[in-house]
Amino acid sequence: MTEDHKRLLKQKLWNIADELRGKMNADGFRDYCLGFIFYKYLSERLVKACNDILKGEVEFPSYEHLDEGDEEHAEVIGELQDEITESLGYFLKPSELFSTLAERGAHISEKAKKSEDDDVVIDAFILGDLQEVLKNIERSTMGTESEDDFDQLFEELDLNASRLGRDPDARNALIAKIMFHLNSIDFKLSDSTNDVLGDAYEYLIGQFAAGAGKKAGEFYTPQSVSTILAKLVTRNKQRLQSVYDPTCGSGSLLLRVAKEVNYVNHFYGQEMNRTTFNLARMNMILHGVSYRNFDLKQDDTLESPQHIHKKFDAIVANPPFSAKWSAKKHFETDDRFAPYGKLAPSSKADFAFVQHMLHHLSDNGTLAVVLPHGVLFRGASEGHIRRYLIEECNWLDAVIGLPANIFYGTSIPTCILVFKKCRENPDNVLFIDASQHFEKAKNQNELRTEHIKKIIDTYHTRVNVDKYAQVAPLAEIAENDYNLNIPRYVDTFEEEEPVNLSTVVSELKTIEKEMAPIDEQIRQYCQELGIEAPV
Repeated sequence: MTEDHKRLLKQKLWNIADELRGKMNADGFRDYCLGFIFYKYLSERLVKACNDILKGEVEFPSYEHLDEGDEEHAEVIGELQDEITESLGYFLKPSELFSTLAERGAHISEKAKKSEDDDVVIDAFILGDLQEVLKNIERSTMGTESEDDFDQLFEELDLNASRLGRDPDARNALIAKIMFHLNSIDFKLSDSTNDVLGDAYEYLIGQFAAGAGKKAGEFYTPQSVSTILAKLVTRNKQRLQSVYDPTCGSGSLLLRVAKEVNYVNHFYGQEMNRTTFNLARMNMILHGVSYRNFDLKQDDTLESPQHIHKKFDAIVANPPFSAKWSAKKHFETDDRFAPYGKLAPSSKADFAFVQHMLHHLSDNGTLAVVLPHGVLFRGASEGHIRRYLIEECNWLDAVIGLPANIFYGTSIPTCILVFKKCRENPDNVLFIDASQHFEKAKNQNELRTEHIKKIIDTYHTRVNVDKYAQVAPLAEIAENDYNLNIPRYVDTFEEEEPVNLSTVVSELKTIEKEMAPIDEQIRQYCQELGIEAPV
């Protein structure tokens, strides 16, 4: 598929999203739009898999045309169900396919076809059947290995919500129209060389994030930052047994890591927000990740970790900045925090996330995490933890300063910390100041390809770069009392040009001379008005 076709697909999907825009808030139309795209994907993927099995069967040329009322056809459907549920993890009958309901729900009138208008004539009421189909997808997994991955996956798609329309008929009309237009788009699932739909889905998530304000940070990491994190943890690696994100949001960061290597065996993640957790599971499946190859859990990572005894080759994260956590006393004996002797403060969980991730990092793994700048210099328990990580563990490999205003919902400058338990350069830490290297856009700053490349190349070569990067010996960090504030190590001071005082005096005299007639005129006006003139 050409780049033009990819762009066209993204634009078509975004145009369909416009049907829901204005009906509800950004969260609402995001969930409905992505949910319907996911349902269409499940249908097309299942049809393709069934037709591959039926290939060569003259009596049963295509799955979507099997008649469930025909005894012989029903037997074939039953046989396919066992095989397909085992391979894909779910099942849909021909009457439950997206295309079947979309075609039942609406059609373009002859007048609309001729005028290339978007008028849709509603043929049937499909909301009840659609709600039942979505439940049936989940039911088809019950008692199987994939049950947890599909459990309540469509719970956000409330088709009876008043925000979809004032009455059932209005809601039916809107949903039928959206399904009709979606049904006309070819997702090109047969093109196995390109993750076309996955790219389009990521594009939509990014577009929704742009309009979600502060809430965007809950489910989306800007693609440029995701790329940096992914490249950092995959350096010199082409295969990963496991990758983990303890605050996985929509799962985009995990999937970004997969783009940097040839193979990832298993994806692990945890997400506290239920809606975002559902989005992450959809994102995994939609990108072709088998239910056997991902393990996402929904709960509070710090309070209720779900992957307690596992170690991971690569860990990436963009945890909520300076979030609150309980910091209860029982955590002092928790294996994740006990070695440090102190807990992160309850008002700022940044280092609690770091400690959690380092506990799960394998001996040969790499961790890259985005954090607010405060973690570099704040004192008290955070200063103690920071010192322990460097002095006792020697796991900190690099500190990378990012520009301000590159995240949705916050303008604060951030940094990336890179950790390794077995470091190739155990005598120093690399500091990179990329804070001034960005392109200013309309609403926020953006990291372009050249900015990302410079960060990654500098991390790989690990050499001093004037005004940009410095390799700091551990002794220097100790002298600074383990304060990691980047300007302490990377000198970005730009000396100003010397001021010629004679020139300045001359310019002042010229201005004074030019002002004399104006001052005289002001005095005359003041005299006429009978008020005191300014000195």
